[in-house]
Amino acid sequence: MKALVAFDSYFGNTEKIARAIGAALGPAVEVARVSEIKPDQLRGIDLLVVGSPTRAFRYSEGTKAFLKGLPAGALRGVKVTGFDTRMDVRKAPGILRFFAGIFGFAAEPIAAQLQKKGGALATKPQGFLVKDTEGPLEEGELERAAAWAGQLR
Repeated sequence: MKALVAFDSYFGNTEKIARAIGAALGPAVEVARVSEIKPDQLRGIDLLVVGSPTRAFRYSEGTKAFLKGLPAGALRGVKVTGFDTRMDVRKAPGILRFFAGIFGFAAEPIAAQLQKKGGALATKPQGFLVKDTEGPLEEGELERAAAWAGQLR
């Protein structure tokens, strides 16, 4: 299986999750920052996983540019999904829980955009937890990411 795990990251947490997913998928899987991906890296892939930190209840500007740059139909025949890193809103002040309930997180809109480009959803998008705005990741999240990647094969 030829796969690409694309990510954007501000504080390194999303990159760590992306690399854990890539490692779990196998040694031939490419893991790259969205801003560094070249069009030829998408040719012939079977799986595309895209991840972003959740910022203001949405994905990053780098992820937005990457998704917007994918031509219509570019992912036809490719399995896709998205992931994000996010604060645990159960531990956040009430107003953040309220807004998260309305606006959500980055993973689901990423997956929706990938499907609009022709991709077929491989598995439900997933969020991984950070302890605060800048992290670090909550304990066990790298292992959870690797387990989630097992659903993508």
